[in-house]
Amino acid sequence: MIPLPQVSQVAQTIQLALAPVFLLAGIGAFLNVCVSRLARIIDRARNVEAAILTTRGREHDRLVNEIRVLDKRMSVVNIAIFLSVASACAVCLVVILLFAGNLFGAHLGTPIAILFSLAMLLQAGGFATFIQEIRLGSKIIHIRNEVLYHEAETEEPDAK
Repeated sequence: MIPLPQVSQVAQTIQLALAPVFLLAGIGAFLNVCVSRLARIIDRARNVEAAILTTRGREHDRLVNEIRVLDKRMSVVNIAIFLSVASACAVCLVVILLFAGNLFGAHLGTPIAILFSLAMLLQAGGFATFIQEIRLGSKIIHIRNEVLYHEAETEEPDAK
């Protein structure tokens, strides 16, 4: 029969698990940012899709280029989301192994350390991918010169 852990052992395990739980909260906040950016990219892509069908010439070419960048951004944000969710799963496994090790008296230090390191690598990959998405986004968020340097036509005085 498995001996039941003492309250002090469980309390100590909970203390050890707090850091990974806070890490999960941070990952959740980062995922919220990624999902929000993805939603805005999708909204912009839908607007550009509609405009592409009604434009011609240079404006059409500009919109086609923009939608290609938006498509790439969607893929990159999805990769960042995937890496962050995988990191969160690894952190959850760390917490589970902390409690399992305490409950069963198993020596799980090495798997816990490996999983935590994997979680950090995955999250670092998520952050790096997010930086790539930000750089892609900054390429198409420029105001065109024809708008920047547009001058209003002078009003003609009323001919009476």
